[in-house]
Amino acid sequence: MNQTLAKSMKWTTADLELLSNDEWKRYEIIAGELFVTRAPDWNHQEVSGNIYAELRDWSRRTNLGKAVMTPGIIYTESDNVILDVVWVSREKLATLLDSAGHLTGSPELVVEVLSPGKESERRDKQVKLKLYSTQGVQEYWIVDRYQQQVQVYRRQNHQLILAETLLITDEITSPLLPEFRCQVELFFN
Repeated sequence: MNQTLAKSMKWTTADLELLSNDEWKRYEIIAGELFVTRAPDWNHQEVSGNIYAELRDWSRRTNLGKAVMTPGIIYTESDNVILDVVWVSREKLATLLDSAGHLTGSPELVVEVLSPGKESERRDKQVKLKLYSTQGVQEYWIVDRYQQQVQVYRRQNHQLILAETLLITDEITSPLLPEFRCQVELFFN
């Protein structure tokens, strides 16, 4: 398909059905723009898995919610994404799942692990940040496995604002997760 034509088109969820079902690609639509990426590599998945494990273990201890890896969210026909890790409270989860088991609204916490490349970085740091901000995500962690740091965005005045950048020597906490504490270093080991 012509690149110029592809960029000018407004894609929808229905259009994804027409694309080849290539298990090595991820398809996301944000504001009608199609993003096609390769499946994450081993290191990306390991970092995602470490974050998920910390959130899952805390969730099991507290019984306050659930952590999940790589769920999809179908906000609208022109906004649906695949996230690396989410955490959602038990109360909110009951309202977010459709009859097919898809999320149709924002969990409280979204985590994206950066993939290599300028386009991937733009998608996570700008396009997805804007989407999550407008869709009511309360907290967004952008995890940079190359710089080994975490940018934490928290909701203030109806938008996600950078609250802090944590290095591997720091501890991450969250007002969403009472008594959750984790050394950032554990995300990268």
